[in-house]
Amino acid sequence: MADPVTKVVVTGLGAVSPLGLGAAHSFDRMVAGESGIRRMERWDASQHTSKIAGEVRECVYIARDHYPTRELKRLDPFSQIGLIAAREAWADCGLGDGQFDPTRAGSILGTGIGGIQSVLDQNEVMRDGGPRRVSPFFIPNTMSNALAANVAIAFGLQGPCFLTSSACASSGHAIGMALREIRTGNADVVVTGGSETTTNPLTVAGFCSLKALSTRNDDPEAASRPFDRDRDGFVIGEGATVLVLESEQHARARGARIYCEMAGFGQSDDGGHITAPDPSGLRPAAAIRSALDDAGLNADEVDYINAHGTSTMLNDMAETLSIKLALGEGAARAACLSSTKSMTGHLVGAASAIEAMVCALTLHRGVAHPTRNLENPDLENGCDLDYIPGQAREGNFRAALSNSLGFGGHNVTLAFRKHS
Repeated sequence: MADPVTKVVVTGLGAVSPLGLGAAHSFDRMVAGESGIRRMERWDASQHTSKIAGEVRECVYIARDHYPTRELKRLDPFSQIGLIAAREAWADCGLGDGQFDPTRAGSILGTGIGGIQSVLDQNEVMRDGGPRRVSPFFIPNTMSNALAANVAIAFGLQGPCFLTSSACASSGHAIGMALREIRTGNADVVVTGGSETTTNPLTVAGFCSLKALSTRNDDPEAASRPFDRDRDGFVIGEGATVLVLESEQHARARGARIYCEMAGFGQSDDGGHITAPDPSGLRPAAAIRSALDDAGLNADEVDYINAHGTSTMLNDMAETLSIKLALGEGAARAACLSSTKSMTGHLVGAASAIEAMVCALTLHRGVAHPTRNLENPDLENGCDLDYIPGQAREGNFRAALSNSLGFGGHNVTLAFRKHS
């Protein structure tokens, strides 16, 4: 457990999600059980087996509102929405007035794929016009670390700055690394989270070829149904979420509003398969236990778990089993769980970040959002925990966990504690 002097807290939140612009707005819609999943609009998906997504539908208009045309050329869409989320979080935490030492403030963010839209666009430019037509901004737009660098530039952060990439666990690793930088005394403040814009024809085609995506195209809002007997795959999504972490000492000294404590981080790898999760649940369970130990939490103190909950057969079974193994049957059944992906789709490298935001607001507000579309729990395959079907759940939540299980076997669990 962290020494009280180096306790870490969440003081700022920002989001651009399939449910809209803003952390509070997105969470309100989750609590109401609303879905941001629709048929794809930005391009013709008629030849794709999956034609639905959690798109940031206002993306073009949001970008135009925030950036002049010249600046848009210098930022891939994943950096654009990542910066918008970061600006909201930075304003939310109240550090814009300069109450921090820039050499002790950092930017650690995550993405699974990064600037893929710039790759696609500039490949067409070179094909049609030759190599001399390729934009001078191609490399700085494409490189994944552009997000962390652009955030550091925007706010004048001169401390730790890097980007993590571990598929669906990317922003979970980023948040865990941010926690460690503050705990070890290397920083007072870290802007963390992640961004992803993968709802393009090529990426969706790749996931379709893996047969990973839902093909419930005629009923998009019902397509993502984690832990349900009738699930048929996940729904691709996009978005960005950013959290500001601070040492409690730093936050209290400036009178900051605190959402919750960022209490622990655990990680492991299955070491088994590049896309399929560990069916035994042993390695994800190890990440959960590691996060609990890091946070100094007992299993029976965990009241809420934001599940990875992808809506795929293998993931939902393996994750449920891992929770039971890590917490024990009694504590696992006493906790309530829900899947954010049931309403947003899977934000890939940004998934851990939006789910961390959900944990922070669940503890802060005392309400947990439901798992949408859970009508017939898959009891035959062991999906028998309290996944909050139907309506949101109010309660005095003491601690929360967020699980992320990424391609490559990457497992991350983040632990949060209610702040008092």
